[in-house]
Amino acid sequence: MRARQNIAEGAITAPPASIKQLSVDLETFSSVDLTKSGIYRYCEAPDFEILLFGYSVDGAAVQVVDFTAGEQLPPEVLAALTDDTVVKWAFNAGFERICLSKWLGLPIGQYLSPQSWRCSMVWSAYMGLPLSLEGVGAVLGLEKQKLTEGKDLIRYFCRPCNPTAANGGRTRNLPVHAPDKWDAFKAYNRRDVETEMAIQEKLAKFPVPESVWTEYHLDQEINDLGVALDRELVHHAIEADQRSRSELTRLMRELTELENPNSVAQMKHWLSDNGLETDTLGKKAVAELLKIAPKPLDEVLSLRQQLAKSSVKKYQAMENVVCADGRARGMFFFYGANRTGRWAGRLLQPQNLPRNFMPDLEQARSLVKNGDIAALELLYDSVPEVLSELIRTAFVSKPGCKFIVADFSAIEARVIAWLAGEKWRQEVFASGGDIYCASASQMFRVPVEKNGVNSHLRQKGKIAELALGYGGSVGALKAMGALELGLTEDELQPLVSAWRSSNPNIVRLWWDVHRAAMMAVRQRTATETHGIRFTYQSGMLFITLPSGRRLAYVKPRIGENQFGSECVTYEGVGGTKKWERIESYGPKFVENIVQATSRDILCTAMQRLTATGYQIVMHIHDEVVIEAPSNTSIEDVLAIMGQTPPWAKGLLLRADGYETDFYQKN
Repeated sequence: MRARQNIAEGAITAPPASIKQLSVDLETFSSVDLTKSGIYRYCEAPDFEILLFGYSVDGAAVQVVDFTAGEQLPPEVLAALTDDTVVKWAFNAGFERICLSKWLGLPIGQYLSPQSWRCSMVWSAYMGLPLSLEGVGAVLGLEKQKLTEGKDLIRYFCRPCNPTAANGGRTRNLPVHAPDKWDAFKAYNRRDVETEMAIQEKLAKFPVPESVWTEYHLDQEINDLGVALDRELVHHAIEADQRSRSELTRLMRELTELENPNSVAQMKHWLSDNGLETDTLGKKAVAELLKIAPKPLDEVLSLRQQLAKSSVKKYQAMENVVCADGRARGMFFFYGANRTGRWAGRLLQPQNLPRNFMPDLEQARSLVKNGDIAALELLYDSVPEVLSELIRTAFVSKPGCKFIVADFSAIEARVIAWLAGEKWRQEVFASGGDIYCASASQMFRVPVEKNGVNSHLRQKGKIAELALGYGGSVGALKAMGALELGLTEDELQPLVSAWRSSNPNIVRLWWDVHRAAMMAVRQRTATETHGIRFTYQSGMLFITLPSGRRLAYVKPRIGENQFGSECVTYEGVGGTKKWERIESYGPKFVENIVQATSRDILCTAMQRLTATGYQIVMHIHDEVVIEAPSNTSIEDVLAIMGQTPPWAKGLLLRADGYETDFYQKN
């Protein structure tokens, strides 16, 4: 309480000049589920408190302050928390920063500035390492690694417990209830700080560039700002979904006479009894079965398809996440994709929102927002489908403002053409042409116009563009849905050959990159091609992008791929979500390079926009969402977005956008 009073009164004095760096780890309690609600909502719980504060000043021995025992932080450490000249380190530093903001008494929506914070998890991600403290410690072989019993201790002390006769009906475990466990918990807290410091020491020769820390601070500011949610829409959407699900389940019971028609096992058995065998009831499988299923099986499968819509999960997640001021925060995970540095989504997963195609989106939205479920059911065949399309519209601008949604046009296609020097593609972009039409025209040697001459070929051009740019072949076309979109099996290989022959410089880029990476690893040297530098250093392969940022690949070596050819392999989190050795080759490295470069272009644009005074509330893939006063010019935003970074001379960019009161896919 003393700290909260001091911060509120502005009475905390500056720490002595000798304190330059503070390493911090907190153990906390809250009745809010952190995994479902995120750190911002977690800290708003009335019962939120910090239990243990582990810290080290300038690398000295770790101290643990037990707040439950009435211990207090030394004044100079307390003062350091609000002094931006003192660098604060933590693993997943956003957690510590937001918790301390609440503990220091800052009001909802106001948080400690991220400018003086550094995150060793970001450092790990930058180096291609795991995103958990335990995982990093294991890969780096640290002497002091995270204690494995921590999960059980966190479950015991940091979350509510179920009341039982054995525990006297209590709903929370306190130190007095298990003194030995509490001593172990303090040791665990101390070890986390020691492990975090050991990571810094181990990675000291590979510092994170200041430019990346600047990006991280912008990311934290965007997460702190959050985005407003239409809580009335969310509430009525959940009501509509519950009513719809009850009706759909009733209809399925009538048709199948099953006790639980939502059961996969029961449904598969029922279908089998009625002559329709299937190993799975996944979305794709159900869609395929619907093509051949007779009545009433097709009706049952259609009902199941509607029930499978995940829309209500997103709305429920919104209710879990939204803060007291009506804004959702903490949705963006910096460097979540550590092979490219791209963001990953968290909580509401904004990178994975259903698209909307309804022409009367606003009308449907109004019906749900007003709770007019009867009219919704009368006007639309599928309530779950409508609710799915309305998910984006739950994100709204605050009163007096609007959203400006701006995104890059065909950013990856532009970047790969620029890197490869594929001139005909750059000419298409320079003239404002449609790359899908141009690609089809180049492949089939005929003019192709959208909604015009040979327009049927545009779809083939689009499929080829999306599937083949990174070495994909027939399998990639199939995975992209080529057969479902009307292409025949016999067309696929000729399409691959036509695309590659039309893009010889991109194909050359793949194999030039392949040779450069192989040489760097084999000879432990530095090589360069197409303005991209490959360096082997201290057991790491680094790829330096045109922006100057480096991609890191852990413990690279020359191995053999599944086809018996030599390739570069490295250690990382693979498709199994486990740390393993991964194969790579030229086209895959090119994919990393192009996506990483596209990410750097987005970062540059975001920094320019915020420097100009625009407030970014969301960013999804290559798109930014700005909350701006209603008189803001969209043309000014698009002009800033479309500026080519100084390090990308010759790259042709274009940004498109629209204005809206609620988020949608225009």
